Amino acid sequence: MKVGKVPEAVLKRSVLKQIRTNRPEVLLGASVGEDCAAVALQEDEMFVLSTDPITGTVKDIGHLAIQITLNDLASAGAEPIGVMLTFLLPEKISEAKLRVMMQQAEAAAHAANVQIMGGHTEVTRVVNQPVISVVGVGKAKKGCLISTAGARPGMDVIVTKWVGLEGTSIIAKEREEELLTRYPKTLVDTAKGFDAYLSVLPEAAVAVESGVSAMHDVTEGGIFGALWEMAESAGVGLEIDLKQIPIRQETVEVCEFFDVNPYELISSGSMLMAASDGNGLVRALTAANIPAVCIGKVTDGNDRVLLSGEERRFLEPPKTDELYKVV
Repeated sequence: MKVGKVPEAVLKRSVLKQIRTNRPEVLLGASVGEDCAAVALQEDEMFVLSTDPITGTVKDIGHLAIQITLNDLASAGAEPIGVMLTFLLPEKISEAKLRVMMQQAEAAAHAANVQIMGGHTEVTRVVNQPVISVVGVGKAKKGCLISTAGARPGMDVIVTKWVGLEGTSIIAKEREEELLTRYPKTLVDTAKGFDAYLSVLPEAAVAVESGVSAMHDVTEGGIFGALWEMAESAGVGLEIDLKQIPIRQETVEVCEFFDVNPYELISSGSMLMAASDGNGLVRALTAANIPAVCIGKVTDGNDRVLLSGEERRFLEPPKTDELYKVV
C-alpha cells in the first residue's frame, strides 16, 4: 500500500467493517473522519486508561494488542469498555493482512465484550513490520481502584497461572522449526498454544471480590521485573521463594534451548498480587479454576530477596526482556 493514511475504501471494508462489538457506554465510536471517541459514565464511576504498543512479534498481533491492554485495565480493578487502535504499517503490507489483524483484534475484543471505538491507520516508511499501539478505556467505582503500590509489609505475594506464558508462545511460533530439531511436535504445539492463557480478567475479577490490595500483570521483564516494580512502587521489601514461582515445563525447555532466563521473560497471562490473606485468595482463585500460589511475603525496608534453598540473592531493577535475545 502507498505511504500515508490508508484509502477510505480500505478503511471501510478492512478496518471499520470488522468492528461488530458495541457497548452502551460508548456514545461516539469509530467512523470515517472521527478523531475522538466518547464514553458516558455514572456519577460514582471513574475513567481508567491504559496504553501499550505491540512491537515484539507480528504473529497474532491483533489478538495480543487487545489482550495486553485489557490486562492492564484489569490489574487496576477496572472493567474494560473499549480500545482505540493505531496501526503503523510498512509499505510492503497487503490489505488482506491488515484485514486479518483487524479480525484478530475484533475477535479478542468481542470475547471480552469490549468495543473498538476508533483509532488511526497509516502506512509509513518508519516501520519495517506492523506496529499496533492501543489505548484502553475502562471504568471503576470511585474508591475501588487497585494500585500496584498497594502492597504492605506482612502481606502475602501471590502469582496466578504460570510465568513466561506469552514469551514461550511467541518464541514457539517464531522459532518453531528450530525447536522441532530437539523437541517433539506435541511439546512445541503446547507451547504455541499458551496464548490461550493470556487474559488475566478472570483472576482480577475474583481478586477484587476477595479483597486484594495490589495487582500487577507480569509483562516485559518477566516475574523478576514485576516483583521489583511492585516493591518499588509500594516502597517495600520482598522475600520470595524462587522454587514456589510456578512455571510450565514447556517454558523451561524452550528457554533452555535458546539460553534465556524464564524469570525475565515477558509473562502476560500471569498476575502478581499482594493480599493480607493470601491463602484465602488462593482458595478463591482455585475455586474459579484459576491456578495460583503464594510465593513469599512483603517485608519492611527495601531488601528484595530471592530465596532458593540455602542460597539468598537480591532482585535487581528490570532489564531488557529476554524475548529480544530470540526474536
